[in-house]
Amino acid sequence: MNSQVVEIACRIRELREVLEMKEEDLAAQLGVCVEDYRRYESAQSDIPVGVLYGIAAICKVDPTQLLTGKSPKMHSYTLVKKGSGVEVQRYPGYTFRSLATNFVNREMEPMVVHIDPIEGEPKEWFCHSGQEFNYVLSGKVKVILGESELLLEEGDSLYFDPRISHTQIAVDAPATFLTVINEQATAYGNATRLETPEKREYHFRG
Repeated sequence: MNSQVVEIACRIRELREVLEMKEEDLAAQLGVCVEDYRRYESAQSDIPVGVLYGIAAICKVDPTQLLTGKSPKMHSYTLVKKGSGVEVQRYPGYTFRSLATNFVNREMEPMVVHIDPIEGEPKEWFCHSGQEFNYVLSGKVKVILGESELLLEEGDSLYFDPRISHTQIAVDAPATFLTVINEQATAYGNATRLETPEKREYHFRG
């Protein structure tokens, strides 16, 4: 597992312990089985984006704190220059770069996602509430949305209900797309909302 995922997993565990939450309780609120949750927290498995935002919502911290260990600072705007942003390699062949991590109480999460073609079945499926927008920057992306398979080429876009199980797959060659997800919901259709007025700021060790 790459070092970024290990660091994120360590922050999740540290935050849960500080809040004196049991693994079983947090897993239940996320809607995942405790065995899966333990694999996420120990960095034995990749942490789905929905789970990451779900943990942030339940623990009332900004997702940026879990991604970077720091709190966002900007209230009026945040400017991200080309090639900048917080980049995380979830696993080989899937990297995302978050573009708004320094904006306080943001309601949307814009990310540039780079994916490589895969062999066999998709490695990961997503399911979360809110709404999602995808725009292909380069290459071809097949979006499997429930029973539908949609081919997006450069310049194509898709706006959809992400409560429907979905995944994105690069076709023939690496692909890059912009995804914008609103932050009003968490993992696997749970109705937990990000309650921005009550968010706490936590300073992680190290």
